[in-house]
Amino acid sequence: MSSQPVHGGGELIPRPEKTFPALRTALAQVAPSRLPEMTTERDTVFTMATQSNSFGPIAMFQLKWAAVIEIERRPDLARRLHAAERAAQELDNSDPAWQAAMDEIRAIMNAARAAVAGDTGDTGE
Repeated sequence: MSSQPVHGGGELIPRPEKTFPALRTALAQVAPSRLPEMTTERDTVFTMATQSNSFGPIAMFQLKWAAVIEIERRPDLARRLHAAERAAQELDNSDPAWQAAMDEIRAIMNAARAAVAGDTGDTGE
């Protein structure tokens, strides 16, 4: 049994805003082990944005982490993604099941990105 509240649709937390503080807070709730990865990537992205005088890298960072959180805040979706990732790592890439796992990963990630970008509320289920 989860110690975190489950919101409508099996969501652990509501979808956060795409601001760095909101994304960091949400990630701390749904995937705290990934906080160091997010912080390191943030530092790299902000340096790239400064050097290129462009907000593009920051926007991509926000979209990526919003999509990660979109998946992790939905335990059913996270289980599907992690199972597909394990299969992709364990299977030989000539195995048709490897391609199926890669297709599942791609579909989940694309649906999560679309959901957080406002294209759709659905995350591929």
